[in-house]
This record gives sequence, structure tokens and C-alpha cells, in this order.
Amino acid sequence: MDSVLECFDLTKKYLSKTALDGISLSVPKGTIVGLLGPNGSGKTTLLKLAAGLLQPTEGYITVCGFDPGVESKEASAYQPDRVYLNDWMTVGDLVKMMSDFYHDFRTDRAHEMLKDLNIELDSKLKSLSKGNKEKVQLILTMSRDVKLYMLDEPIGGVDPAARDYILETIIANRDKDATVIISTHLISDIEPFLNYVLFLHDGRLIRQGETDKIRTETGMSIDALFREDFKLRQS
Repeated sequence: MDSVLECFDLTKKYLSKTALDGISLSVPKGTIVGLLGPNGSGKTTLLKLAAGLLQPTEGYITVCGFDPGVESKEASAYQPDRVYLNDWMTVGDLVKMMSDFYHDFRTDRAHEMLKDLNIELDSKLKSLSKGNKEKVQLILTMSRDVKLYMLDEPIGGVDPAARDYILETIIANRDKDATVIISTHLISDIEPFLNYVLFLHDGRLIRQGETDKIRTETGMSIDALFREDFKLRQS
């Protein structure tokens, strides 16, 4: 299988609002993918559909060759854009919980990343800053061995000094054949790490492809190109 996420005429409506409007795409395996767009463009809706948390209004989506469900959830890891962990638990408790819940969870990997970021196992989550809570959540997600990681705004609350380390950690701690989809509007921060992009605007896919090929064809950075594409659609 060369594609880990496929959508065909995928549409999601909330009453009268269309969050995704008939998008079709194919995400190749082994890539670091930027799911890029301004707030309200449909990024979170797409990831929730892939995670099986929402049902399509029309069209369909497959994840690692499966319809969203038990099999796809075993092959993928999803991190929402909000901290969902229990504040009263310690970091060590959370690592143990994930290890008990997921057979593919790597406790040694989690401990190593937590140590590198100076986060103590006996720290209660409620005592940590927002940025450190997001770091813990990201570490727990990336400590699973899966084919596809789907991260919704994973660096939004993280200080700029830690962003590069976290992004490098995401890449270093994945299997070479695993795919990571990073949804964000902080395009300039993640561009150096990307080799594939998806541009979303108002629920429509306006551009997709390999970053090097896009830069060569347009003579622009991904950040500059996105700003240009978005500006044209605002005018």
C-alpha cells in the first residue's frame, strides 16, 4: 500500500455549514505532511473524520487501507488540538495508562523524550504549564508504533525555542515508513521538516503535492505560496 490516507469526494456538513466540500486526496506513506490552512478551513474536521470521530455526509475516507474503525485506530494515532489528559494524574501515571491501553506503546521512548524535555515522571499534569502539557501529550502520541500519526496543532502552545526540538523528535522517533500529518497555521515553523503538503481553504483542497516539486515549479517557499494562494481567494 503506497497511500495511508485517501479521500474521495469527501464532504462534511454541520446543519447549513459545509466544513469539507467534496475533497479528494491521497497521502503517500513515509512522508511528513503539512495540512495547512487558516482557522476554519476544515483541517480539524478532516482529521476527526480520519480518526473515526465524525461520519462523512458524502463520499468516503480510508485510513491505512481501512474504513475508520477498529482496524484503522490500531494502525494510526490521533492527537486533538486540545489537551484531553486528566489533570490529577502524574506524568508517570499517564505513561503507564498508555502502555496498558496500547500494545504498540514504547515506554522506553516516552521516558527518553520526557527526560530530554526535563519533564519529571512524578509531576502532576495540573502543575505543568500549557506548553508542557502539550509536550507530554505529543510524547504519548509519538511513543506508539503506528503507520500514521495525525497531529492537530501540536506546537500551537509551545514556546518557539522548543518547537524545532519537538519537530525533530517527531521525525526521529517514527519508523521510516510511517507518515506524520501535522495540521497547523504556523507554516514557516514546520516548512523545513515537510516533504508533502495539503492546502485547505473554506473546506476545499486548493493545492497538494511534494514540497520540493512545488518549490521548483513556483519558485516560492511553501509559506509564501500559501500566503499568495490565500490572498487570491480573499480578494
